[in-house]
Amino acid sequence: MIRTLILLSPVYISLFWFITLQSNKKNISVPARFLSFFMLIVAICLFGQYLFFAPYPDIFPYWEPALAYFGSIAFPVYYIYFRLLTVDQKFSLRLHAKYLVVPIAIATVYTVGIFLTPFEQYKAWLYNDTLFPDSPQIQFLGIMRRIVKLTFVVLLVITFILNQLLLKKHAHKAEQYYSNMNDGKYNNAQRLNYFLIFISISTFVAHIVGRKLLLPNDIILNTIWLIFSISLYGIGYMGFTQKAINPTFEQETKFPEIIFSDIEDENLNLSQQMILKKLIDAFEQEKIFLNNNLNIMDIVQRVGTNRSYISALINKKYNQNFCAFVNLYRMREVERIIESNPTISNEQLAEKCGFGSFNSMKRTIELNSGLSIQVWKNKFSKKAI
Repeated sequence: MIRTLILLSPVYISLFWFITLQSNKKNISVPARFLSFFMLIVAICLFGQYLFFAPYPDIFPYWEPALAYFGSIAFPVYYIYFRLLTVDQKFSLRLHAKYLVVPIAIATVYTVGIFLTPFEQYKAWLYNDTLFPDSPQIQFLGIMRRIVKLTFVVLLVITFILNQLLLKKHAHKAEQYYSNMNDGKYNNAQRLNYFLIFISISTFVAHIVGRKLLLPNDIILNTIWLIFSISLYGIGYMGFTQKAINPTFEQETKFPEIIFSDIEDENLNLSQQMILKKLIDAFEQEKIFLNNNLNIMDIVQRVGTNRSYISALINKKYNQNFCAFVNLYRMREVERIIESNPTISNEQLAEKCGFGSFNSMKRTIELNSGLSIQVWKNKFSKKAI
């Protein structure tokens, strides 16, 4: 009974997030909607593993081809999810099919081998790969299974590396989907890849040990499946907390159009307007944004509410997350200082305006304006002449 619950727990978790993300299309981000399909793929794969380890030898042989297909594309699909978080605006088969072609081709060859093998031989071989050593069909299946396993591990490693490269260059874009980030810290985006590490290590151990040895070993099997459950829950939760915003970062920002001091809004109730007034006062009067270590908890303490309320209020009023909201104030301060002191150094400018570093200021300006920092500065320094 415990073995069954543990084997099925990651299946339930994956299906839960698939249903949750699919049923919340209005308020969920584009990447998170795509993540739901990754969760469905994982659920199919893990249910197939459950049929093997339960075991259900009369059912599992029919599931093995599906396991080969979905298992082979799971990590490429996760990589596509990261691309949607960072560099791609939407999923396109024309654009993303190239990441799926090789694993699907290998799974297809393996599946053809299954259909060409006498069913009784194939069924017995799945649970004991030492049987029928002289059968050419079984020999072919043995070779293809090793290729499928190797492909799985290689894709796993490649996916992790490519995700890290995307985060290294574009983590600020992925982080824009979270409304309470701290400037310069990309913990949310990185955490998504760390969960993949846990799954990767567990999967690698499972492949090394092999199905035949895992079948009777409850301790190793239960440990690996518990790690799957925790990691998948974490990935699903991180996807669910992404905001349904449209981070078109390369376009010119709309920040000059925002009137921050405009408190009255028919879409806000009296309580929200009072909190918003305290928030605006902290920024307009106290210039709290000049603190380069500012985070959302500092705002929470100033206005007397909680981080979720502040995040939701900023999103509702300004269609910005917390970090973007703070940085727009900092950019406005940059503009003001450049107009009065066009010869100020970049490092001094970043420090005076609340940015943690010049790189942080440079990234924010390029992100919001679509211009290099020098071109952007020249626009405002000319006003001072």
